[in-house]
Amino acid sequence: MKTSLALLALAAFAVNAITTGAAAAAEVVGNPKAAPAKIEMCIGCHGIPGYKSGFPEVYRVPMIGGQSAKYIESALKAYRKGERKNPSMMGIAASLSDQDIADVAAYYAQQTPATAKR
Repeated sequence: MKTSLALLALAAFAVNAITTGAAAAAEVVGNPKAAPAKIEMCIGCHGIPGYKSGFPEVYRVPMIGGQSAKYIESALKAYRKGERKNPSMMGIAASLSDQDIADVAAYYAQQTPATAKR
C-alpha cells in the first residue's frame, strides 16, 4: 500500500513538473516594443551593411533584419549553450534571458532588410 501511494505521488509530481515546464516555455512571447533597449549590442555588427568581423576569423556578419524569429531564437540559444561557436556571440547570448531572446527575435523579424536598424 505504501509503495502504491509513493508511486502515485511520484507520478503526480512528474505530471506537474512536465505541465509546469511546458506552460513556462509557452509563456515566453516576444515583444518587439521591449527590444530597443536590448538590441544595442546587436546593431554594432549586424546593423552595418557589408561588415566583416576579424575574430576569431574574418567573416561577413549577416544582416538580421527580416530574418525569421524562430531562426534568431534558435541561433541565440545555440550560442548560449555553446553549440554554435563564436566568442562574441557566445558572450552576448549568455547575457540574454529567454524573454530577451524572444523580444530581440520578434523585433528583427518584423523588419525587412531595407528597414533594419543601421
